Amino acid sequence: MGVIDQLRDRFASLSPSLQQVARYVLDHPNEVVTQSMRNVGLHAQVPPTTLVRFAQTCGFEGWNPFKQALTADMGLASEAGNQYGERARSLLGRARDKQLTAEMFAMQRSNLDVTEQHSAARLVTAAKLLEKAEQVHVMGMRACFPVAFSLVYVYRLFRRSVHLLEGMGGVREMQLRAIDPGDVLVAISFAPYSHETVHAVELARARGCKVLALTDSLASPLSLAADETLLFAVNSPSFFPSVTAAQALAESLLEVLVSRAGPQAVARIESAEGELHSSGVYVQAAGK
Repeated sequence: MGVIDQLRDRFASLSPSLQQVARYVLDHPNEVVTQSMRNVGLHAQVPPTTLVRFAQTCGFEGWNPFKQALTADMGLASEAGNQYGERARSLLGRARDKQLTAEMFAMQRSNLDVTEQHSAARLVTAAKLLEKAEQVHVMGMRACFPVAFSLVYVYRLFRRSVHLLEGMGGVREMQLRAIDPGDVLVAISFAPYSHETVHAVELARARGCKVLALTDSLASPLSLAADETLLFAVNSPSFFPSVTAAQALAESLLEVLVSRAGPQAVARIESAEGELHSSGVYVQAAGK
């Protein structure tokens, strides 16, 4: 039985103050898993101590374990903690299985649905955070690097003050030194979390820089230190976690940013597109 079902069954036995929390959890599960305990308390009109007592009454050690369980109950639990080799071994002998590819596409559709459910409502808030930044720094290592790169590549079409922290040539520390108060760091990672990305988040916080986390869990070290979090699902029947939903989330964020940016952003995009074509970057179709 999931967390939501347990709350429904136990609701009548809770004290009035705990029923108030339970009612908010049942009515606003998305907000509970994406907002801080302080914000949840404000919206539920109870002090943080009541949230802790509520979680303990539900059988959890504290509020964060309760949120993790609720996150898992809603389909955002990451399977990335499993060993890649072990998961790859489970695929052996399935080369002729016609359901193999169908499982993958079905899981991708599910990941997209879950990601939309939990993050779509937070995109405008995330966009506002980026719009206030003097400079935007984006970091995603290893499997998350393509997401970070494409986010920077497209974002720079209409905003110049966007920088990719890729560390090429061993200059990551030099790039991190450019992070200042008033900036925003967009940190992208899923379990097992990249040490370099977690370090960048810690450094950004120490310098008074805001953090936007794109990650797989509210319990991730990125989310726990972030000002705003956008969650994406990484579940996959294959041996490696999927980043499809992460890419879709980044593209959705860009869509919101452009929609809010106004005519000047459109003019910058048109100018950049014209320069790309005139510079010969693209292959021209025959007869054009």
